[in-house]
Amino acid sequence: MSQPPVNGAGRGGRGALLLKALQGTVRRPGEGLPESGVAQPPEQGQSTSSQAAGVGAEASPVRAQPSPSTMGRGAILASLYQQTAKAGASPSPPAPSSPQAPGPYGKPQSPVRGRGIMGLQDIPGLPMYGRGIAQLGMQKQDTEAAVRPKERVSPPVPSPPQARQPSPASPTEQRVSPEALTQPMSKVTLEEKKERNIPPPGTMGQPVRVACNYIPVKSRLSGLYQYAVSFSPQIDSRNMRYGMLYDHKDVIGEVKAFDGAILYLPKKLPQSVTVVESTRKTDGALIKIRITLTKELAPDDRQCLTVYNIIFKNVMRALELKRVGRNYYDPLHPIAITQHKMEVWPGYITAIQAYDGGLMLNTDISHKVLRTETVLDMMQSIYQRSAGRGFQEQCTKQLVGEVVLTRYNNKTYRIDDIAWDKNPTNCFTFHTGEQVSFVDYYKKAYNINIADDSQPLIINRPKKRATDADPNEVLCLIPELCWLTGLTDNMRQDFRVMKDIAVHTRVTPMQRDMAMRKFVQNVENNPSAKSEMAKWGLYLDTDLLRTDARQLPLEKIILQKRSFQSNMEADFGREVCREPVLVPVDLKCWMVLFFARDENKANDFITMMKKVCPALGIRVNNPQQFRLENDRTETYLRIIRENLQPQVQMVVCIFPTPRDDRYSAIKKLCCVDSPVPSQVINAKTIGSQQKLRSVTQKIALQINAKLGGELWALEIPLKNIMVVGIDVYHEIKKGVRSVGGFVASTNRNLTRWYSRTCFQMPGQELIDGLKLCLTSALKKYHEVNHSLPDRIFIFRDGVGDGQLNTVAGYEVEQMRECAAYFGGQDYNPKLAVVIVQKRINTRIFAEYNPGQLENPRPGTILDHTVTRREWYDFFLVSQHVRQGTVSPTHYIVVADDTGLKPDHMQRLSYKLTHLYYNWPGTVRVPAPCQYAHKLAYLVGQSIHKDPSLELADRLFFL
Repeated sequence: MSQPPVNGAGRGGRGALLLKALQGTVRRPGEGLPESGVAQPPEQGQSTSSQAAGVGAEASPVRAQPSPSTMGRGAILASLYQQTAKAGASPSPPAPSSPQAPGPYGKPQSPVRGRGIMGLQDIPGLPMYGRGIAQLGMQKQDTEAAVRPKERVSPPVPSPPQARQPSPASPTEQRVSPEALTQPMSKVTLEEKKERNIPPPGTMGQPVRVACNYIPVKSRLSGLYQYAVSFSPQIDSRNMRYGMLYDHKDVIGEVKAFDGAILYLPKKLPQSVTVVESTRKTDGALIKIRITLTKELAPDDRQCLTVYNIIFKNVMRALELKRVGRNYYDPLHPIAITQHKMEVWPGYITAIQAYDGGLMLNTDISHKVLRTETVLDMMQSIYQRSAGRGFQEQCTKQLVGEVVLTRYNNKTYRIDDIAWDKNPTNCFTFHTGEQVSFVDYYKKAYNINIADDSQPLIINRPKKRATDADPNEVLCLIPELCWLTGLTDNMRQDFRVMKDIAVHTRVTPMQRDMAMRKFVQNVENNPSAKSEMAKWGLYLDTDLLRTDARQLPLEKIILQKRSFQSNMEADFGREVCREPVLVPVDLKCWMVLFFARDENKANDFITMMKKVCPALGIRVNNPQQFRLENDRTETYLRIIRENLQPQVQMVVCIFPTPRDDRYSAIKKLCCVDSPVPSQVINAKTIGSQQKLRSVTQKIALQINAKLGGELWALEIPLKNIMVVGIDVYHEIKKGVRSVGGFVASTNRNLTRWYSRTCFQMPGQELIDGLKLCLTSALKKYHEVNHSLPDRIFIFRDGVGDGQLNTVAGYEVEQMRECAAYFGGQDYNPKLAVVIVQKRINTRIFAEYNPGQLENPRPGTILDHTVTRREWYDFFLVSQHVRQGTVSPTHYIVVADDTGLKPDHMQRLSYKLTHLYYNWPGTVRVPAPCQYAHKLAYLVGQSIHKDPSLELADRLFFL
């Protein structure tokens, strides 16, 4: 059916005035109104009701017509009904069997329409018009355009079009056939990715069959229904709202999810607006509850995902798992490590999310390390060791910042302080207003008898929310009821402790596969868990996701006199230690400080340095040796200050024992007060003659890098580029300022780096001083190369999913503004910003042999199926591990106008993992990110000041 063209639509289309004007002569500006020509209303039986609808598929633009030149919604409605009637079209809705293209969720696709032109769906074959639609020459505006850079605008998954109000349907009519299950969960096509300005997956490399720790989730329902619930008069108590709504199970059904304002149901209520009444039990008042349908949600809609994750929390509880922190663990089957007074709780990490491959459950096994000693036990051991001297100070130092678990409710708390002036016999105000002692409270609430009435109390200050009534509220805990969690620094340095724990926590790919299969079986075999999922029409696949990844080619390592290809494990330490480095720096004038009893170790080290360095192309002169009669920190500092000359290239300090305060003092002196590269060595490290040669080779390579040398390089096809790494260090326990580390390349081979730091508020992740850092880096780049980079690649570490949009807007905008300082409009470098996430739950297992899962080799890329729908991202396995399961790194490109193909972006990321000079192999993140992390850690942990700019062009922080 041909469609008469419409010129446009304006506001104010309701009323007889415009209906009258529609029938009359077209009035031009300045002319009077016609005397007659009242429009006829639609014939009886034609519906004019409207209902909110979403945007469907775009239609072709509409040609302009001479008249009417301007009309409103009511005028268009009347006119189009008349035009359709003249053409002989039936005003009845199309039959269900009419051939219509399926929508994005398996439903008939609605024609394009706008907010004010609703109800026209009753006219078959007639496209709809409204503001914001392509027919009127308007472009869709992405709601995130103000935050996310334009070149990477990724609109959210569209909500399904809402149909007209149907007749009441039985529950069986709400279900779909099994054949239709794949449609709501279908993967995002390449065309949809292209519409979102996301490039297609790469093609470089050899295909590899892999499995991932994702379990596909199927739904027997077409979606969920969201209702807004209001109470009149208003009810403030959330629990009272719950009770009143749940009294009407005969209306809303047994299956529901309600947060106090929004109700989710797996079925559609007969009416779009349902009103019920309840009686308030406190005063007998009659309360009207209005339940209004707001939208129909597709199974993979973001709001549905919130409901699904709540469902899975109930599933975990049905499996008798206890929540500790964010994850669920099994306290009934702990693994005891009695020799270290520890136990390990096995558990699971679960999260449902919509990916390119559909709706999936990301699941992984987790372990919670608990100590079998309480806080009170630790206090008593500290008292015995200190013999009462400085007891309170030692307790505060060792306990504040630790996380404890209270087993009576399986909750974790952070120790913020110790109340030495309080004990369990003190009273607090109960919620009823009465005064209750801690002893009586725990006896009455948990049937726990407190043994020691004189112990102090532990203070926890909860994180405040805007709704908290009392900002000064604190929680008081009983030390004998608090079990310590995690590992102390001393435990982490104890090889035997870590080895015994790793026996239970380092799990191979095959063991993970078996554990996750067992988890699915437990859900299937547990009636409560299965029922919880079945109520919402959900069920899990029986196996892990299988798909194809790619193996990138091996990289070529370039040294001074030869180049070679790295092996399958991406480890080239043997070759680097036997060949001259790329750019050596001779060690002509250097100092060595050591304690008197370590004199033999120091001499052996100096002798070995003179043996191994010539093979590396480094000439070493005899150092100035300083024998210290005591190991006090002041002695080390005094000797350095008295003997440090301008020609000294390196200060080497050999410590008899590791001490953080002494290390920090040396680094502060050598990095801030008297800038000179420094190397700190523990005497135990160079004490073994069997390992002395290999240890000295690594120290020699590290010293060469700190002096500005270049150890090795890779082939970088891109020319005139700058690569930047950014990371932030937080010291939450001490409450000190966070430190942002910034490292940028200054040469073509990406082997020389310029570094800066900036300080910000404690815990702040977003960096405010990026503009100053990048401007300084560009000046340094121009100073070295006599030109500015054409393209800048920024790898940003330490950003979670919740901050992606903010970083993409706030930090990227700072970086783009830097170009204005270098030539104004004439200099406009291309920019790419890549978020690097390493703390993720995704695991990738290679299936090189059928039925046998193992760790994938370095260079394995996965950029489809488990990637995000709204982002340009990929997973890269860059490092090799010999124990446990390798963890991939997640790269999210939040901004990119460099024009690089995904293959080239992935290959550049992999190349950068080879260039970290502290390890002759690949690391988990790109080298500039690791450099930025080392810099921020050194400044935040030890220096607490900006390092001297004299050291900014060297890797002094390795």
